[in-house]
Amino acid sequence: MSSALVYLTGASSGIGQALALQYYRAGWRLALVARRPTELQAWAESEGLSADRYRIYAADVADIEQITAAGRDCIATQGLPEVVIANAGISIGIDSAIREDLDVMQRVYATNNLGMAATFQPFITPMQARGSGALVGIASVAGIRGLPGHAAYCSSKAAVISYCESLRGECRPFGVKVVTIAPGYIDTPLTRENRYRMPFLMRAEDFAERAFNAIAAGVSFRVIPWQMGVVARLLRMLPNALFDRLLVGRPRKHRQGQ
Repeated sequence: MSSALVYLTGASSGIGQALALQYYRAGWRLALVARRPTELQAWAESEGLSADRYRIYAADVADIEQITAAGRDCIATQGLPEVVIANAGISIGIDSAIREDLDVMQRVYATNNLGMAATFQPFITPMQARGSGALVGIASVAGIRGLPGHAAYCSSKAAVISYCESLRGECRPFGVKVVTIAPGYIDTPLTRENRYRMPFLMRAEDFAERAFNAIAAGVSFRVIPWQMGVVARLLRMLPNALFDRLLVGRPRKHRQGQ
């Protein structure tokens, strides 16, 4: 119980699993949250994780009661974490002209935005009372400019960036850090379905190492890899007319069921 504790959502695959392994190998205890606890348990055992250094909490971050209860349970059973990482997120293409896709958009926001706020909620007051801790929001470079077919995901990640910035200002007087990590293209099951070119594609393990270091350093905002940060800044500077022209003919994100 002497080692530090990290609380991590979306731990059942991709970036979440890579982050969990990175923290475990650095000597941390793990509080892992996932909708599929059986799969997560099987993964933990296959990786040889010591049973006394991790605990799994079954919760859907889109369900506010479930995820806030998981946070309270973590504090009661493992203690107050040093780091909370709101990593759980979904990416589904939509077409706003189609009625059914508005339901998909609602689900994306419920997971990526309300789910993040609900993940942090149980820990904010205790961390502020302690005077330390880090709340980490996993955003995306997709939140910097909108892309055709990505309206739900891009807007949700733009909201993550603004939300974390707001929360950072609220928590700073109490010694609690809020860190925003914006991944570029990371090789995960989520991105393998993309049907367009993904520059600077990075292994999940390499991303996790850099994210771990950024969180430890307490940076306020970091794009990983840095090359995508340069690309994102350049795209942000482009006039709308030129930006729109560059996207003509670009394949769109898969819609649900495609």
